[in-house]
Amino acid sequence: MKLSHIRGAKTIIALAALLAASTASSALAADSDGIVVYNAQHENLTKEWTDAFTKATGIKVTVRQGSDMQFANQLVQEGDASPADVFLTENSPAMALVDNAGLFAAIDKDTLAQVPAEFRPANGQWIGIAARSTVFAYDKTKLSEDKLPKSMLDLADPAWKGRWAASPSGADFQAIVSALLELKGEEATAKWLKALKENATFYKGNSVAMKAVNAGEVEGAIIYHYYWFGDQAKTGENSKNVALHYFKHQDPGAFVSISGGGIIKSTQHMKDAQAFLKFVTGKEGQAILKNGTSYEYAVATGAESNAKLVPLKELDAPKVEPSKLNNKKVTEMMTAAGIL
Repeated sequence: MKLSHIRGAKTIIALAALLAASTASSALAADSDGIVVYNAQHENLTKEWTDAFTKATGIKVTVRQGSDMQFANQLVQEGDASPADVFLTENSPAMALVDNAGLFAAIDKDTLAQVPAEFRPANGQWIGIAARSTVFAYDKTKLSEDKLPKSMLDLADPAWKGRWAASPSGADFQAIVSALLELKGEEATAKWLKALKENATFYKGNSVAMKAVNAGEVEGAIIYHYYWFGDQAKTGENSKNVALHYFKHQDPGAFVSISGGGIIKSTQHMKDAQAFLKFVTGKEGQAILKNGTSYEYAVATGAESNAKLVPLKELDAPKVEPSKLNNKKVTEMMTAAGIL
């Protein structure tokens, strides 16, 4: 072999080694830059998670705060150009929207194994990080237990006209309607929405609806459980006249909404993003949930929720595949009913 050929081969090998080293260095730099989280979860809860994660791993986390569907639609618009590495929500429909757009990376099997199948979608593209229960918050000075609706569907009865409230413009209530649609079908849901329009008083926000119950403006409201527990843990001034009714019996009104976490497929920080979700759904992350002020349910296997909460196993919630919750269809139906 000619000397020039040998030198040329050595040069190619050297360049290849340099390129490989450069690529490895770039990948390491990408992971060391930290991650960006689009957060629609409670801001304080996520701050506790990110602070503890950074302390444990040294990985920096930048949090951008917003709402479920705001971020879900933004992620779909951004596509592969999104700066987000992780998406956290309060409800499942936003996760389903991003998942259906093919924007999530598969979650590591070790992380999926930390959360029971009932608290994550079957395809493993995202994972449950917390949960909240639907309840009927009622004025205990006006309603005795024997006068409470046995089913959420009973609120469609004309006898309840002007007596109950909801916050239909929020992602929370729309998730509940999504579950109703999945459980009972389009005809039953449309009928219930028509009655909602006729019977209920609308407020902006679950906490505002609960305050209205407390003030005697209405006798009850469909909300999530943690609003009551959070207020009780403070002064209780907005819930002193309010008690919670759990529908149970796998009623649509017993729906448990799963808060989700997913990794954006286009992330340049895959290792760090996977580590973050593993932390949130792991022992320390779920303990933060238990001991914090969000009063949401812990969902990991063996994880305990705040002792003040009615245990998840006692809620007798209906089984709903979270990936099938359809916010787009629900908002179309609510708009057609004159609610949105």
